[in-house]
Amino acid sequence: MSAAIVAENLVKTYGGDHEVRALDGLSLTVEEGTVLSLLGPNGSGKTTTVRVLTTLLRPDSGRATVAGIDVMKNPQQVREIIGLSGQYAAVDETLTGWDNLIMFGRLYHLSSRGAKSRAEELLEKFSLTDAAKRPIKTYSGGMRRRLDLAASLIVKPKVLFLDEPTTGLDPRGRQEMWEVINELVKGGVTLLLTTQYLEEADQLADEIVVIDRGHVIAKGSADSLKKDVGGERLEISLPAAHLGQTQRIVEGITKSIATTDLQMHKVSVAAPNGTATLIEALRQLDAAGIQPLDIALKRPSLDDVFLALTGHIAEEKIEEVVGAKGKRGKR
Repeated sequence: MSAAIVAENLVKTYGGDHEVRALDGLSLTVEEGTVLSLLGPNGSGKTTTVRVLTTLLRPDSGRATVAGIDVMKNPQQVREIIGLSGQYAAVDETLTGWDNLIMFGRLYHLSSRGAKSRAEELLEKFSLTDAAKRPIKTYSGGMRRRLDLAASLIVKPKVLFLDEPTTGLDPRGRQEMWEVINELVKGGVTLLLTTQYLEEADQLADEIVVIDRGHVIAKGSADSLKKDVGGERLEISLPAAHLGQTQRIVEGITKSIATTDLQMHKVSVAAPNGTATLIEALRQLDAAGIQPLDIALKRPSLDDVFLALTGHIAEEKIEEVVGAKGKRGKR
C-alpha cells in the first residue's frame, strides 16, 4: 500500500511578528484507501494543515505531496485530483441545488452534458433529488452540508479533504453524513478528516492523529490510543452513605487510589485485572452489606485520551491570526 498524502515538517506562522505558530513541524502520512482523522481543538492547526495540503496556503517550510504530486511545485495538478469540503458550506444560497452542481461542474471544465449527468448522479446519491430545484436558502443545515460534499465530488477525486464536515449539525444530520462518508470510503476514496468530535474520529477513522499547538502529539487507532492512556476502570454507583467505605474497599483490591464523585454518587478506580477486579469488588461489597446501584468496567473514551495527552479538553482554546494585518478569525 502506498501513501496518498505525505506531509513532512510543515511550519506555518501567522502575524507580522510571527505571533502564532499554526504549524510547528507537523508530519503525517495517509495510506491509499484509508481514513485519517486529524483530531484537535480549535487553534491546534487542523484547518491550516488542510489549507496547505489542498494548495490554498503555502507553508513557511517543509514539504507535502498528494498522490505523489508535490503540493508546492505542482499545485494545479493536485487540484485536479482532490476534493475539498470546508467547515462551512461553500454553495450559493440564491441558486438551486441543481444550479449549484452545474456551476461547479462547468468550473471544473466538464461539458454541459457531463455537468448535468454528474449533477443528477450526485443529487440522487446524496438524497437531494426532491430538493434539486429549490433555492439553497430553503435547505436545512444537513442538506447544505450534503450538497457541499456533493460539489466536492464533481470530478470524482482520488483524495478527499473534509474539514469538520459535521460542525453545526444535529445528531441525525451527523449520522447521515457519517453514512455518506462511509460509502465514499468503500468506493476507494482516500480521506483526510478533521474534527473536534471525538466520537466522529472513533466512528470513521482507520488512524487518528492528535495534534496540539501545531504538531503531532499522538497517533494510532482509536483502540491503541485508548490503551495507551490506561486500561479499564471500575465505576460503581451507590447511595451516598456508602461512598467512603466503597472507596476503601476498591483501593484495597486494586492497590490504586480511587476517585469519588460526591455529586454523582460514584466511585472510580483503575482496574488492571479487568473482570477479576469487578468480581472481587462485588464479593467484598456484598460481604459488607453494600448493594451498588450500578457497577461496570469502562474503557477510556477518546475524551479521556485527549485530556490525558493535552491536559485540556477538546474545546476552543486560541484564535488563529489569519490576516497579514493581524486580524483574528475563528478557526
